[in-house]
Amino acid sequence: MAKPAVRPAHRKPSSRSYLRQRKLKQGRFKEALVMAEREGLLAGGRTRVVRGRMPEALVAQARKRTGIKSDTDLIEVALANLAVGDDYADWLLSRQGTIDPEVDLEF
Repeated sequence: MAKPAVRPAHRKPSSRSYLRQRKLKQGRFKEALVMAEREGLLAGGRTRVVRGRMPEALVAQARKRTGIKSDTDLIEVALANLAVGDDYADWLLSRQGTIDPEVDLEF
């Protein structure tokens, strides 16, 4: 008998109670997951496998900052931050060196 192409995930589907159970050190990481859930990005089964080799120092620092022990949860928070992050910093940097000609500079 052939093995299924995708193993069923042993984790429950995402829900608000699931998000509340996470013990994240900083609220912004949890907020990224809440926003991702609101946008429907956490809906459905966990069928996509994402893996890669990372520098140990990078993983250790990410775990220290978030309090996350699980590789899966760490990757999920990182992806949620990328998926729902705002572009304010990019916008602000794009404004560098510009000023509205209507602004009175008093000189």
